[in-house]
Amino acid sequence: MHRVWFITGASSGFGRALAEAVLTRGDSAVVSARRKDALDRLAIAHAQSALAIGLDVTDAEARSKAVEAALARFGRIDVLANIAGRGSLGAAEEFEPEQLRDQMEVNFFAAAEMTRAVLPAMRAQRSGHILQLTSIGGLVSIGGFGPYCASKFALEGWSEALRDEVKPHGVRVTIVEPGAFRTEFAGPANMRPARRLDAYRPVIDPIEAYLYGGDGKQPGDPAKAAEAMIAVVESDDPPLRLLLGADAIGLLEQKQAAFSAELARWRQIGEATGFKGVDAAPIGG
Repeated sequence: MHRVWFITGASSGFGRALAEAVLTRGDSAVVSARRKDALDRLAIAHAQSALAIGLDVTDAEARSKAVEAALARFGRIDVLANIAGRGSLGAAEEFEPEQLRDQMEVNFFAAAEMTRAVLPAMRAQRSGHILQLTSIGGLVSIGGFGPYCASKFALEGWSEALRDEVKPHGVRVTIVEPGAFRTEFAGPANMRPARRLDAYRPVIDPIEAYLYGGDGKQPGDPAKAAEAMIAVVESDDPPLRLLLGADAIGLLEQKQAAFSAELARWRQIGEATGFKGVDAAPIGG
């Protein structure tokens, strides 16, 4: 089946790997990024099937025009891959309020609004697949990654609800949660806090050594991640969540074990908070 993909953040990392993979296999793709010049070579190599667009995903007008251009060129959008995003590392108290809002704007609001911009076309064609790139940091938060994980947790919750809403319209949703991959996550685009507080060095310094010291040596291969995302889109029964990397899977398993143990320890107190004689109905009906 020939598909039309709309990929944000296609100039590097996961976005670039996914764009190259889908174009090589013969699909069409709208490839977008802030740096359009980084997309030109890809667009030239696939002149008949690629449309390169310079796109700041936080710009509402630019998002609308990009979707219009995609539909004008290809007539449909089968897959929206929200890949664009930005990382950060630092203690919660070290960031300025504007930095926290910027993190949410790029990683959550932009992806949510990009999705909303594409949904009318997908509902009209009664088909589509939305890939939301979050992170294992969308399921597990670690000291030093609070702002980043908050933005990814938000996109996870929003996308899980979205899955229920769009399923009757033939639209699927998959949340992609990678661990450490060789992308630009730890590069200059990674947001550093406005100040450094000595009080947090014992917690933050080891995390900085892990992230910045391991850049270029991460175990994850973006090209293989791209193939996994394509496999999800081609599946007749795609998952809501796709964890990528043994490190991501292992970290989630640790959290699940700790959560189960804590729940068992405090369950009786939690269940005893209801009114007597009133049964607890399932949340959501």
